[in-house]
Amino acid sequence: MKKNIKNIVLISFSIIATISLLIYNISGKKSIDTIPKIAIAGLGIESSTFSPAVTNEEAFHAKIGNEIFERYPFLSVVSNNRKRANWFPTLVGKSLPGGIVTKEAYESLLNQTLNLLKKNLPYDGLFLDLHGAMSVQGLNDAEGDYIKRIRDVIGYETIISTSMDLHGNVSEKLAEESDLITCYRMAPHEDAMESKQRALENLLTRIENGKGKPLFKAWIPVPILLPGEQTSTRINPGKKLYSQVEPASKIKGVLDAAIWIGYAWADESRNHAAIVVTGDDENNVKLSAEKLANSFWQYRNEFNFVAPTTTLKKSLKQAINSSKTPFFISDMGDNPTAGGAGDVTWTLKKLLERVEFKSIDGPSLIYASIPGPELIVEALKIGEGKEIEAYVGAQVDNRYSPPILLKGIINKIKQGDIYAETEVVVQVGSINVIVTNKRKPYHKEKDFSDLNLNLRETDIVVVKIGYLVPELYEIQKDWVMALTPGGVDQDLKRLGYENIKRPMFPLDKKMKDPDLKARLIPVSGSSKKL
Repeated sequence: MKKNIKNIVLISFSIIATISLLIYNISGKKSIDTIPKIAIAGLGIESSTFSPAVTNEEAFHAKIGNEIFERYPFLSVVSNNRKRANWFPTLVGKSLPGGIVTKEAYESLLNQTLNLLKKNLPYDGLFLDLHGAMSVQGLNDAEGDYIKRIRDVIGYETIISTSMDLHGNVSEKLAEESDLITCYRMAPHEDAMESKQRALENLLTRIENGKGKPLFKAWIPVPILLPGEQTSTRINPGKKLYSQVEPASKIKGVLDAAIWIGYAWADESRNHAAIVVTGDDENNVKLSAEKLANSFWQYRNEFNFVAPTTTLKKSLKQAINSSKTPFFISDMGDNPTAGGAGDVTWTLKKLLERVEFKSIDGPSLIYASIPGPELIVEALKIGEGKEIEAYVGAQVDNRYSPPILLKGIINKIKQGDIYAETEVVVQVGSINVIVTNKRKPYHKEKDFSDLNLNLRETDIVVVKIGYLVPELYEIQKDWVMALTPGGVDQDLKRLGYENIKRPMFPLDKKMKDPDLKARLIPVSGSSKKL
């Protein structure tokens, strides 16, 4: 009897264990099956079509697969977002701004992305990380082509959430193929990562709550084309314009609202400002978009440069006579962070000609920077502390000034930078010239201190940049922006547009008020005309 009871107990425990295992397996499988499958892809660059430079594939420093997660702190392995989906990162490539992208580079990066996407079809969502101002040889709307070809692979059941820079361009095709679309709300872009996170979380939420694609997208092209240096959100009217974006996105039935300034240094029909509002309430989506568009148009005459602008000659006179140090001068026309070639020698030539800087006892000045591969090779041979003489600059953009024969003392050599590769500081009189193997923007104090250059104790700092990024802005004691020549000339009338839609403010100041009524874009994949 006892033996039978024991057997019954053992059988019972076995049955319970088996049932428990089945429940565990079923619930575990259900959990995996019910969280969404989300892919990640993206390409980003600002491309000046007014620069002779071209951008090749290597400039994008493409990350593939799980290494893509390194780009997004909000997708770290311990983040809640990471647990909300099964992730399929494909390819994300981001380049420094530059010249037009070669067709070969674009096709290679896109085809790699498409092949990776094909491996794990179908997807519930795609997080698409773009910039929005990429120009490609032979294409008039690079991002529009990019997203359409992705759609051809993943289909229209997948919800695409597109994150962009506010200096990107939103064509009608890009607006139509994106289901959710947003952009930064600050310039300088202190909220870049926050905006990308918003785009991703909007996607996750719409999938999780079963609402899917927003029912309505209002797109309004605004015929304004301004450089970023005139539209900073640090000052009005950019500050008061962008302060309206978040409240607009909180209106009932509105999911997201965004204003794109557009990219001024490319000559394509999609280059202009734009508004996009998404949501499920048709009336509120339209009204929100129209309010933002009309505010933008109303403020158009108030936009001005974020800092005083003048000629290089006048800016140098002001800097030399100033008691405020460091005094920053933005060499704007060849700004590599806006798409300039970065090797225009016009400003450096003017600096080296000034008598004030001929002696080592003159006002201390840092010039950042100029590419000079020839000088780099020679410097690596002879080392620090030695005199060097070699040509720098104007290998790409020699329209304004030829290469410069730079002669001075090597103060520092540093290797291994992701952009510059090798940096050499050459002292000529009281000027420290930073020479690089490849172009590099100088944004952080560490960029200088790593080269034994002390910004805070330097009289004048000349940087190839437009508006100062936050770290340099906090260091400067005075600042002017010099209207220098280059591929991102701030005087837009000198660029010679042929393909943008006219009339366009401020090129056509006497233009009539445009039609700023909201255009409802059909839900992606729908033939319905709204």
